[in-house]
Amino acid sequence: MKKQKIAVIGFGMWGRNIVRNFYNLNVLDIVCDLDDESLIKIQEQFPGVKVTKDFNDIIKDETITGVAVVTPSHTHFKIVKAMLEAGKNVYVEKPISTVAEEAKVLTELAEEKGLVLMVGHLLLYHPAVNRLKMLIEEGVLGELVYAQSDRLNVNYHKNDRSVMWDLAPHDVSMIAYATGKEPVRVISAVGCSSDRNEIMDITHLTIEFEGGMIGQISDSWITPQKHVTLLVRGTKATAIFDDTLPENKLKVYDNFIPANTQDYPLDYLEIEPLKLECQHFISCCASGQKARSDGENGYAVTKILEEAEKIMLGSKLEQLNQKDFALSRMKG
Repeated sequence: MKKQKIAVIGFGMWGRNIVRNFYNLNVLDIVCDLDDESLIKIQEQFPGVKVTKDFNDIIKDETITGVAVVTPSHTHFKIVKAMLEAGKNVYVEKPISTVAEEAKVLTELAEEKGLVLMVGHLLLYHPAVNRLKMLIEEGVLGELVYAQSDRLNVNYHKNDRSVMWDLAPHDVSMIAYATGKEPVRVISAVGCSSDRNEIMDITHLTIEFEGGMIGQISDSWITPQKHVTLLVRGTKATAIFDDTLPENKLKVYDNFIPANTQDYPLDYLEIEPLKLECQHFISCCASGQKARSDGENGYAVTKILEEAEKIMLGSKLEQLNQKDFALSRMKG
């Protein structure tokens, strides 16, 4: 099998983890970043790795087989498109784009060129999530009726235009993957800004999934105590995945026994999900197979979140109009 050579574009907070994993997997060739201090750190921490400030150096290098794009979401479309057009397999951090039409263009371009396009929906590679998926497929939970994902934490670097675009791609992709049910429509979507500006740092979504299953998703950038859980309820049992626990992250409860008793074997390998995700990308580059979190997966998530944002912004505009109307009535 031909040895893969991977380039990483972006050495920010998450980019550092991507660089570390590809380096440890012995495939990292070059890292691109605009910050001079970051380039110095890369050379100090990862001996032998090349650095550049110009992603055209990656495009021109025909030996590079895969590129990981770990930059702000509004830059994804331009960079990913350029890499695909240059014949490179691409891993792009979530969301693939904040515009569904752009996600569709990238997906079709990768398909047309026979290239791997993989989106960083990390939870699809989490061992506990995959164990949950197995339980659901085995019918342990019964018919699925409800899912709830809460991803609450503090973020002092609010780079995206809302917490929804930063965190909800994880929630939507994880629920769809674990349950085997694609999102159908957004029932409701609300958000607010604790700083009273245009960046919503708290959002709540209610989504209908295939088969009538309802999913509720809450995301926050302002919660001091980290809370990262997924609850899936079926007609027989309810599963809870708590990613803040150091071990035993997945538990299953019988719906009809009022006790905290696990009735099912829940063993799984404790492996860093990001390592598994990076290994999967390398494997896909080598074999040409579609990634588990491929462009279609990224497009489906972007499409549903784009719909949610329209509802949110429409609701916000309606509230402002009602406020203006009330003020005008008071003045009148």
